[in-house]
Amino acid sequence: MATNTDPNNSNSSSSDPTRRSEIYTYEAPWHVYAINWSVRRDKPYRLAISSLVEHYHNQVTIVHLDELDGEIKPDPGLSFVHPYPPTKTIFIPDPECQKPDLFATSSDFLRIWEVKSDSGPGRVELKTVLDGNRSSGYCGALTSFDWNESDPGRVGSSSIDTTCTIWDVERECVDTQLIAHDKEVYDIAWGGVGVFASVSADGSVRVFDLRDKEHSTIIYESSEPDTPLVRLGWNKQDPRYMATVVMDSAKVVILDIRYPTLPVVELEGHQGSANAIAWAPHSASHICSAGDDRQALIWDVSSIGKGGEAGLDPILAYTADAEIEQLQWSSSQPDWVAIAFSNKLQILRV
Repeated sequence: MATNTDPNNSNSSSSDPTRRSEIYTYEAPWHVYAINWSVRRDKPYRLAISSLVEHYHNQVTIVHLDELDGEIKPDPGLSFVHPYPPTKTIFIPDPECQKPDLFATSSDFLRIWEVKSDSGPGRVELKTVLDGNRSSGYCGALTSFDWNESDPGRVGSSSIDTTCTIWDVERECVDTQLIAHDKEVYDIAWGGVGVFASVSADGSVRVFDLRDKEHSTIIYESSEPDTPLVRLGWNKQDPRYMATVVMDSAKVVILDIRYPTLPVVELEGHQGSANAIAWAPHSASHICSAGDDRQALIWDVSSIGKGGEAGLDPILAYTADAEIEQLQWSSSQPDWVAIAFSNKLQILRV
């Protein structure tokens, strides 16, 4: 994944001349939006991808990289119709394969699906539909969710109805539901077993501790009042740091939760709106961002707190064929990043 890499050349030179970079592309019959890597050790190059089409019937497909053929292929039987476009999809964080092969999607509700592959061709079965508003009959669309890696029995979701909901996946019920913000909540991320953060159209990043559900801590607020924050990433290796994206802004804001209100650095390498962020799963100091300028950029933020933040430049860059809407960094294969743009999924060796 080198600067000015040709997206059509899977053998483009990397910044390391001794190594070949690798790029694989899957072309879907629809616009690709939500993407996620499987973390199971027995399925290292598997991803779930979903469509973004403007009608009720959308599509989810599970694909895998066939290393022998050098192609990303859909898995037979593992494609199905989904109600509304999924805003996110995540496989259960179960690298040791101790639990059923589950993944979740968010749209009108949070749905848990199970991949069945015990005998014959694989298939996907709907395990449960989680609805936090059954009593009212009102459904606030889910903007995002995050599966707790430290406690895979918990999923947190965010909604346009200002709430965040913590789900008990095993009991298939609501554990906790909080009014988290003054306006729509756009993203949520776990920072530990009982700690999560969320961002909102009210322009704030708030941190919640489930041991004290009545209170939250505002870590950051947009410099322009009520400018929405649309993405949130919590550093998996160093939970002091998180990153957020301001709506229609090219900047990625890095925060240190020990020092609220002021960002420790603002990454300013994009020439168009930033759309997605992902911390490296194996490194506390690397983060990837992607945006409307068709660029996926990897940054080294190890200078944070050491006086070297000013004028940070990306250490690697990749240019896609269209605006990049989503990216995911594989936790089981940390050399690989996946991006989604137009009707394409690409996976890149970094």
